[in-house]
Amino acid sequence: MTDHTPESSGNQPEEPKPQAASAAGAGDTPPAGVPPQQPFQQPYQQSAQQQQPPHSTQQFPQSQPWPPSSGYTAMTPVPQTRNRRGGLIVGAAALALVAGLVGGGVGGFVGYQLGGDHGSGVTSLDQPLPARSTSSAPQGSVQQVADKVLPSVVQLQLVTSRGTGEGSGIVLSNDGYILTNNHVVDGEGQGGGQLTALFHDNRSAPVRVIGTDPKSDLAVVKADVTGLTPVELGRSDDLPVGAPVVAIGSPFGLSGTVTSGIISAKDRPVRAGGESGSQDTVLNALQTDAAINPGNSGGPLVDMDGRVVGINSAIYSPGNSQQQSGSVGLGFAIPIDQARRIGTELKDTGSATQTTLGVTIGAGQQPGALVRDVTPGGPADQAGIRPGDLITMLDDRAIQDPDSLVAAVRSHAPGDRVRITVANGNRTVEATLIGQQG
Repeated sequence: MTDHTPESSGNQPEEPKPQAASAAGAGDTPPAGVPPQQPFQQPYQQSAQQQQPPHSTQQFPQSQPWPPSSGYTAMTPVPQTRNRRGGLIVGAAALALVAGLVGGGVGGFVGYQLGGDHGSGVTSLDQPLPARSTSSAPQGSVQQVADKVLPSVVQLQLVTSRGTGEGSGIVLSNDGYILTNNHVVDGEGQGGGQLTALFHDNRSAPVRVIGTDPKSDLAVVKADVTGLTPVELGRSDDLPVGAPVVAIGSPFGLSGTVTSGIISAKDRPVRAGGESGSQDTVLNALQTDAAINPGNSGGPLVDMDGRVVGINSAIYSPGNSQQQSGSVGLGFAIPIDQARRIGTELKDTGSATQTTLGVTIGAGQQPGALVRDVTPGGPADQAGIRPGDLITMLDDRAIQDPDSLVAAVRSHAPGDRVRITVANGNRTVEATLIGQQG
């Protein structure tokens, strides 16, 4: 393609590179030295202690005479009667008292156990299970979107001499055509690489590449299986900022992961590969805050009707763009209007055409795209654009830098007619865009 320049536009997002995942869990164990809980024994022991008389070592104060001024004489304890009959009476009374105490203690303990009231009332653990949910997913809910789209999302695993990576894809046909990112399958066939598709119904199959387009970061692959569920494609040209969306894929190898968010912005110029990417790989991307991580690449971004509006492709990573990192709420997807056209060409011919204006551009002293060279006979040449012109608008879209112009041109299809504003002379010209192979 002729739309390129060696300049870099600064920190750029990077694609969520395929990545293998591993996880381990551990069960909960009580802290060392803590005995198992005994909910019944301890309260009962406390009750028994409360009913026991004090030990004989405890001293009671002796009776003291009332003050003489009170007019009363001191009371003297009544001596115990020791005759046989009296002893039987006292013994019987004592036995009845002991029996009453024992009976009361046993009855209280049994009632305590049967009643379930252990000092803290009935707990949530004692409540019966609720009835199973039989309600269907609400119309337009994330749950309904997931139910519809998950059967059409594929996990892709690539094994090469350099290691193993994972990504995602969407089913285009019931006989195994799959659309994904070019960087997901990049390296397939190199160093004995093997690409495998894992489907939602737990089937797996080897995959072969049908066509790739690094400039748009798209690829079409094929698995020899049948009975798949194709996705429903939507449109992205009329998708409003703030619209709710759902992302589905295999982040860090976790297949079938569903996240949700909104369309945060549109028409974002993003270089596939971050700073390492060239101007040839600039995407005109949708921005979303739905969590997108390495492994989501090639998976769908869908609207609340379950229709694909974008192909998840890149994330913004603060700091070193070469490091693998997670979502910070800045994810980017290829608009489905562009992906549909490129995907159709890749499926039918194995290659794709890129929309071009026929100029070489770079950064200038002012915001805009500075024209450095013009392809003879190309759209820009025929429109009267010359080297040294500063392009600041394409239709109603402001052009801030060279990447902005590349993204704006690629948002169109070959044959589209556009208006171009040139700052020097403040003139507007019209050009018909053309397609360029490779």
